Amino acid sequence: MERLDCVVIGAGVVGLAIAREMALQGKETILLEREPAFGTISSARNSEVIHAGIYYPKSSLKARLCVAGNRMLYEYCRSHQVGTQQYGKLIVAADDSQLDDLRALQHRAQENDVPGISMISGKEAVALEPQLQCTAAIHSKSTGIVDSHGYMLSLLGGFEDAGGMVAYQSPLLRASALTGGGFRLDIGGQEAMQIETTLLINCAGMSAPQVAAAIEGLDPVHIPRAYFAKGNYFSLSGKSPFRHLIYPIPEPGGLGVHLTLDMAGQAKFGPDVEWLDIEAEAAVDYSVDPRRGDAFYAAVRRYWPGLKDSTLMPDYSGVRAKIVPPGAPAGDFVFDCPSTHGLAGLYNLYGFESPGLTSSLAIAKHLDGLIRAE
Repeated sequence: MERLDCVVIGAGVVGLAIAREMALQGKETILLEREPAFGTISSARNSEVIHAGIYYPKSSLKARLCVAGNRMLYEYCRSHQVGTQQYGKLIVAADDSQLDDLRALQHRAQENDVPGISMISGKEAVALEPQLQCTAAIHSKSTGIVDSHGYMLSLLGGFEDAGGMVAYQSPLLRASALTGGGFRLDIGGQEAMQIETTLLINCAGMSAPQVAAAIEGLDPVHIPRAYFAKGNYFSLSGKSPFRHLIYPIPEPGGLGVHLTLDMAGQAKFGPDVEWLDIEAEAAVDYSVDPRRGDAFYAAVRRYWPGLKDSTLMPDYSGVRAKIVPPGAPAGDFVFDCPSTHGLAGLYNLYGFESPGLTSSLAIAKHLDGLIRAE
């Protein structure tokens, strides 16, 4: 039976970045993906925003890896000819009641050493965006947009150039720890197979807890429950009047219904937060209910009162890979390592929602450091 150095489960953006890093470190690596192509679930259903690192608690993994990942991602995209647009972002206080929340975000950004951050008055914000209505704003110059498909395609190419291989339509059915270290994997699909690996890295996004449950010998106490928060997007018909991304004050479960721009400057709004009462990712309905548009108009008009009726069109949706329930504080990235669960060579990654795209290269480097330390 073939013995590999490393198997990575999940070919989303984080899995691709990790698989590439493992291959670049000289490890013989296979990337397993249950879908027929890479990046078809959460990594294909987001805002494509390159975040700055403003929102996350000081010293959290999200704060550290987002700030580092922002710089790394821009550098990578410049050197690998992947498209980005550094539009910048305005986080706005719609009225005086939100000023304390805005100041708290400014303080958090300073604690996280986020570059290119400044507090500006409502007058200064309107000078930048004449259609905007607000009493004050945070201006984040390093926020932007990335061509996420182009980025993932580049990561895949780097992985394969370094000797890595991808197996599509190859779900992990079962993994069992071997005496002396490593794992035997039973892999499904049209060509079912068994392989052995020294390292097993589970970065299956929303399905990471489900994948972890298929690993024999892993105590269930180390497997968090998955919670599913759907985010719906509506696109704006016609030309966008904004040149920056526009964000309101965050709301529980998300960052509020914000305006983002794609690579061509077309505007879309979202995501909102729609908690789903389901047990597994396979039960997600990705259709967008047009009736949710009423709440979008109300939310957007707090900072853009000029939004006209019948200009928002249902577009697409995605689901956040959460491991905290509704009403709980936002969770951090979780690297569940052998030092925690006791199975040598196993690394389970949980809760890798936003800013996972921005942080992906930093996540891969951080995991490599954890593996070396173990």
